[in-house]
Amino acid sequence: MLVMSRRQGETILIGDEIEIVIAHIGRSRVKVGIRAPRQMLVIAREMKLVREENLRAAGATASDLSTLVARLHPPGQHPARLRRRD
Repeated sequence: MLVMSRRQGETILIGDEIEIVIAHIGRSRVKVGIRAPRQMLVIAREMKLVREENLRAAGATASDLSTLVARLHPPGQHPARLRRRD
């Protein structure tokens, strides 16, 4: 990993097509601007991980759900029922 010190307004070049701009430096955050070709995906790592997790969850089947319910509520045990208060 290359570590560089930059001041606000300075840039870092990655190849000929990607430019990282230090847009603002605050107390606990740094705002970074990224100039890259439109066809190149630029996304925060956390967003990528959430997207992948959502796609995995969306691929869950009905049998996966039945297995989960069975693990949460074994046979012979009934989940607590909520009483309605009037």
